[in-house]
Amino acid sequence: MGPLSPPARPTGPASAAPPLARPGGTAKDGRPTVRIRPGRRPVPGTLLAISDLHVGHAANREHLAALTPDDPDDWLIVAGDVGERAADVEWALGTLAERYAGVVWVPGNHELWTPRNDPDQRRGEERYLHLVEVCRRLGVHTPEDPYPVWRGAGGPVQLVPLFLLYDHSFRPDGASTKEEALEIAYNAGIICTDEYLLHPDPYPTRDAWCRARLAYSEDRLAARGTDLPTVLVNHWPLVREPTRVLRYPEFAQWCGTDRTADWHLKYDAAAVVYGHLHIPRTTEYDGVRFEEVSVGYPREWNRRGGPARPRAILPAAQG
Repeated sequence: MGPLSPPARPTGPASAAPPLARPGGTAKDGRPTVRIRPGRRPVPGTLLAISDLHVGHAANREHLAALTPDDPDDWLIVAGDVGERAADVEWALGTLAERYAGVVWVPGNHELWTPRNDPDQRRGEERYLHLVEVCRRLGVHTPEDPYPVWRGAGGPVQLVPLFLLYDHSFRPDGASTKEEALEIAYNAGIICTDEYLLHPDPYPTRDAWCRARLAYSEDRLAARGTDLPTVLVNHWPLVREPTRVLRYPEFAQWCGTDRTADWHLKYDAAAVVYGHLHIPRTTEYDGVRFEEVSVGYPREWNRRGGPARPRAILPAAQG
């Protein structure tokens, strides 16, 4: 990637004082509370996360428009699939950036689509880099920027936004190659829309783009210059285990890469945030908390009683 200017607005808990509180319990609304040592002030803010807002759906757009932080020092991680049209993505992230002290964005596959009804017909890497520049104008952190440090409650931790794609290595049973995996999926009637709308230009394939992104991200992580724990953020899950519950297991091949299977350990993750699956839940692998924070489509969240609100990542809720 060529050099790009950093986000314009490093505000909020990133410059706050070190934590002075200990974890407490959980309030009636489900948000973690903080137990304060005598004579000490509370550490401000909560690090929150949400994904798969899909604001092309009117009900989801209304949901985003109504989101507001409970604390002026709250930060929000947006883990991809904000929308398909470039203007919708800009509106959504701009709305959130006006309200939250800090916003961190990673792309999902939907932002990278080039729909016919979008006046912006950029494709592939050009489309991604355009969205990065949009984010920088808005003061939103992206995978191309210096990794910010969360110094609010539960910190300090380094926030690591990632853009990694997938390489068809989460293959269905009976497949030993990408080609065999795709054939099994096609025969089952499972075809990801990415095959039609997510163009890898200038790379020959999406898995080639994935390999380039992995190498780029590994170089950046190796040079991050701190021993702080991380919060890793990627639209696609970093480990395969969350895909085991998919209704259609053939779809897993569009959900990540086995090359990140140990990143939560290798990069000392305090938590991993992802979306894509539309199965919001908290799981744990190797003692590390994984948070799937998707809103999903109205037909999905209606069955759950309403759209998900941003989930607290730090401080972690006490069990």
